[in-house]
Amino acid sequence: MPFRLGGFLVTSLPPANTLRLQSYRTLEDLHSLLPAWERLLTEYPKATTFSTWEWLSSWWRSFGNAQQLLVLGGFKDSELIGLAPFSLARQNFSPGISLRILKLMGDGSGDSDNLDLPVKPGNEEIFARSVVDYLMSERRSWDVCQLNTLPPDSALASLLSEEAARRGCLTFEYRRTASAITLPATWEEYLAQLSSEDQKNLVRYDRRLAKRYRVRIYRCTEADDLPRVLEAMFKLHQARWEDEGESGSFKDPARRNFYYHLSRALLTRGRLELWVLELDDNVASAQYAFRHGDAVFQLQEGNDPARSSDRVGFILRGHVIRHLIGEGVRVYDFLGGAPGYKARWGAKETYYQNIHFARRFSVGGAVLWSTHSWSQLKHSLRRRLPVRAWSVLHQLNLAMRNQKSKRRPENL
Repeated sequence: MPFRLGGFLVTSLPPANTLRLQSYRTLEDLHSLLPAWERLLTEYPKATTFSTWEWLSSWWRSFGNAQQLLVLGGFKDSELIGLAPFSLARQNFSPGISLRILKLMGDGSGDSDNLDLPVKPGNEEIFARSVVDYLMSERRSWDVCQLNTLPPDSALASLLSEEAARRGCLTFEYRRTASAITLPATWEEYLAQLSSEDQKNLVRYDRRLAKRYRVRIYRCTEADDLPRVLEAMFKLHQARWEDEGESGSFKDPARRNFYYHLSRALLTRGRLELWVLELDDNVASAQYAFRHGDAVFQLQEGNDPARSSDRVGFILRGHVIRHLIGEGVRVYDFLGGAPGYKARWGAKETYYQNIHFARRFSVGGAVLWSTHSWSQLKHSLRRRLPVRAWSVLHQLNLAMRNQKSKRRPENL
């Protein structure tokens, strides 16, 4: 019904809290969103490197060839208020069952942690509802949604799970262990948190290196130095894993390509934390990290096995942490994995969230339910069985999987 507002006859008002979703299917289309994307990240308090163009575009160029891009941008008027960076990939669950998996862009290679859906504060509910509405309207294009390594304080994680359940989906939530150090304001405060032995060793091994070698510790800040430093880190990292009979991460050309793309992009933005320890002009240790705000994320490293007695990785990390504290960094994040040896540096256990959902009474729902049930059974058995019995079952399972993989080519 028409009414008067301020002396004007009004026939209708635009609906409040409306949201327009736009999809982006190519990296080129997504690049057009970059200025608005970067503004959104400055407004999202939980933003990290893993939600940036630098990370996701570099990852996609290296690993996205077998996937389809599906990024959803949420707009109020012309302002980007939320970003849902998804991708679609096929995954074989058993002979004859191949499902279309909806994932977060960046998931699948083992390189990305802390993936998220950034949203402008105050718009969490409408954005989550709009994303799930869109996914349900496109339900014929995906079977299972697996949102992995979401941060525990993600603004969208629980809302997406709730919305999916409200729309009749089968939903499961899991936790994955991670660890990080909360850094104090001064090196002296941090040093006091370490064991007395490690405090002494930081000084002792530092002095010993200086007596034995020409020592140089630096952060890589020049693009011309990247190839030499990265290749040295790849080589040192591979040497450690090959000594243990494993193939190592950097045997994969796609991963090396990813690190080259990412390093150049981060270096240009002043966000690369690639640190090097050289002995007599040879790289003996390299630690690869990157910075976002007052947090640094430690991703990879390589240490010369021949210099293990010199504790090169230990000494380099001490120098790096001391330097970062001086620059105002307050979090040194080790990313996924239990604290383990990192606890000696003050790392505390935290976690990521994995949220999986699928439509009930669908093939995807059945597979999701059976996967969850098997996971729960394994967890229960591992908790109740003696360690030796569990180890035997684990080895039998590995042997059966190896036999299946050996037979597979003959059955094609």
